[in-house]
Amino acid sequence: MGLSNGSKIPEVLEKYEAQLLAEWIQALVANNASKGLIKETQLREECQEFLSLLRTSVHNGNLTNVQSSEWRSVREMLTSVSRTRSQKGFTPSETATFILSFKQPLFARLREELAGDANALLDDTWLATTLIDQLGLLTIEAYQKSREEVIIRQQEELMELSTPVVKLWDGILALPIIGTLDSSRTQVMMESLLQKIVETGSEVAIIDITGVPTVDTLTAQHLLKTVTAARLMGADCIISGIRPQIAQTIVYLGVDLADIITKASIADAFLLALKRVGLTINRPQPK
Repeated sequence: MGLSNGSKIPEVLEKYEAQLLAEWIQALVANNASKGLIKETQLREECQEFLSLLRTSVHNGNLTNVQSSEWRSVREMLTSVSRTRSQKGFTPSETATFILSFKQPLFARLREELAGDANALLDDTWLATTLIDQLGLLTIEAYQKSREEVIIRQQEELMELSTPVVKLWDGILALPIIGTLDSSRTQVMMESLLQKIVETGSEVAIIDITGVPTVDTLTAQHLLKTVTAARLMGADCIISGIRPQIAQTIVYLGVDLADIITKASIADAFLLALKRVGLTINRPQPK
């Protein structure tokens, strides 16, 4: 017979629910577990909900595996709590403390209930420790996952912001690139450019690499892919910002840009783009 089958934990949770809740909240408030970021009423509601779900789960008989189906409601509740705390600025340890601090009132009630049976007290204390620790780890994992999702979303947003497609004139787009050009950024850049070509019906796209610190074989390949994709959508590409050192690097690497028009500056590229769409700039004659 497993420890969980003869455990007094379900009975203790049922019998002392009100006292456990009061002592747990008192401990959390004393340790400033809310950090002033959540109201005490919300903290009380979370404790009450957890204790209710915990009591239901342990009565189902599985006190050793919180990943089992009996603990689904508890897992969902703790995941929600962890996400909320992550968004409000709690640390992982502060988030886990919400659950781990429940040990003290639970152990106190187990000692009271099993005072005359040392072996049973030892077994249930170990069982409760393992159980609460598992739930604590679950909150940390949920917290970490939530933070990672936020970071990934922010990286995607920054990537989109770092590859803006600008309409310079009717039929002319510009894509200024600043920083390193890797595979994932190239994909975002290509999608943004192609979408803008479709939306505006542009005939010319200027890809400006003035802000790209270095050009290697991989960067050149990314540029070629973008140019090819734009051509398939019916737009010619002009690459501007070819500095002397970048020109030397491209030649040294043996990258073939013979098929692509390049210009030293975006101003030169824009002037050529205007001609491509049938426009000219008339400079006023000096008086």
